[in-house]
Amino acid sequence: MEFSIEYLFGPQSGWILGAIGMAIAVFVAGAGSAIAVGRAGEAAAALTREKPELFGQALVLQLLPATQGLYGFVIGLIILLQLTPDMSAAEGWYLLAASIPVAFAGYTSAPSQARASIAGMQILAQRPENATQGIVFSAMVETYAILGFVGSLLMIVL
Repeated sequence: MEFSIEYLFGPQSGWILGAIGMAIAVFVAGAGSAIAVGRAGEAAAALTREKPELFGQALVLQLLPATQGLYGFVIGLIILLQLTPDMSAAEGWYLLAASIPVAFAGYTSAPSQARASIAGMQILAQRPENATQGIVFSAMVETYAILGFVGSLLMIVL
């Protein structure tokens, strides 16, 4: 007897593979964001302990790495909307593959964006009038999360 994914999961193989892809998109990108927002939050808490009036600007810098998790969630939701119990294993594998760009771009770019956000908080602490520069530096890292999101999105909709 030959091993196949259909042998393992039965006639719902495509649906199960697609669901695994959905989970990968949501949880891997979300994990990267959770790690990053936590790190940036530590720096934001330290800054606002010394300068509580900078809370709002520090919060913006802390939240920038959260977008990767949102991108993963959106791709996961789009994958969920594509799932049907009778889809082929090939369709399921394709949806699983489509989850990978957003998942790994989110997981790897969010911590890097947190480091840029933390550096932006150092700018904010020293020169609050230059806070926009810190936001721009952090937002530049976002470009690569967006590329992963767009890559996954194009794979799903085309």
